[in-house]
Amino acid sequence: MGTGRKKLLLLVVLLIAAGGIYFGWQQSRTEKDAMTFYGNVDVKEVSLAFRQSDRISEILVEEGQQVSKGQVLAKLDTKELELQLLKLQAEQQGQNSNVAKLHNGNRSEDIAKARERVRQMQSSRDHAQGLYERKLDIFNSVAGISQQELDNSYHDFEAKEAALAEAEANLQEMIAGARIEDVQGAEAKLKSIDAEIQRLQYLITQCELTAPEAGIIRSRLLEPGDMAGPNKPVFKLSPQGKKWIKIYVPETKLAEIYEGKEAKIFIDSQQGKAITGQVGYISETAEFTPKNVQTEELRTDLVYEVHIMVDDEDNLLRMGMPATVKFEE
Repeated sequence: MGTGRKKLLLLVVLLIAAGGIYFGWQQSRTEKDAMTFYGNVDVKEVSLAFRQSDRISEILVEEGQQVSKGQVLAKLDTKELELQLLKLQAEQQGQNSNVAKLHNGNRSEDIAKARERVRQMQSSRDHAQGLYERKLDIFNSVAGISQQELDNSYHDFEAKEAALAEAEANLQEMIAGARIEDVQGAEAKLKSIDAEIQRLQYLITQCELTAPEAGIIRSRLLEPGDMAGPNKPVFKLSPQGKKWIKIYVPETKLAEIYEGKEAKIFIDSQQGKAITGQVGYISETAEFTPKNVQTEELRTDLVYEVHIMVDDEDNLLRMGMPATVKFEE
């Protein structure tokens, strides 16, 4: 091999070695410059409970299932409420008829019958009056009847006259129609029935437990047949959206971290593949380092709680999962 070729080969070897040294230095510098923290995944959880207290009739979802906003998750037994509703609907129908009758007034046929009754009562009164007057003449002239018989005839005349007055008053009421107070009272009762029906219908809708937003069912706490109520959650739901890594940052590093600063998150299952996040929350007050912080050097320091927000589109992160957070300086 010629001297020139040897020199060229030696130069190439030196360049490769220098490149390796530079790359190693750069990597060491990068690793040194990166701020590293350890924390755990946190997610928001919502406890879902029925407003009503009754026995659960159906559970429609399982743990780990993805649900959409408004999806029905469970149902209560509504038999008692439905029976109450049927009763009120029957009362509503009857009261509607009463109100319509009061507004429409009496039928012409009914008024004609009332007039005929007045005529009959008037004829009966006139007959009783004539009979009494004849008996009075006999009693005064020849004393052909007793005082008792005369009194009985008079009382019969009075009764027939009272019946005529009642028939005439009834006819006038039928012609005049219902009083405004009666109409208002009937309408108020109808409104009360309508409002109670709406209340029962609303309560029946509350016997269906729906998802307030899209998310994942984390826990299923009750089963069909269990008694449910406002203080007994049926599910725990993790709403779909941002998750975060909770870390604790010492005051000496706090000036280098700000809302919106990008971070790289690493979890064991991804084998070094980074998930991108950003600082979303920095506590205003310091606290002593919680026991679950994993680095020895931080355990005696005052630290600030920081949340690294992550869009977990692939649903890789789980509640409580350990994670490593790195910031490039």
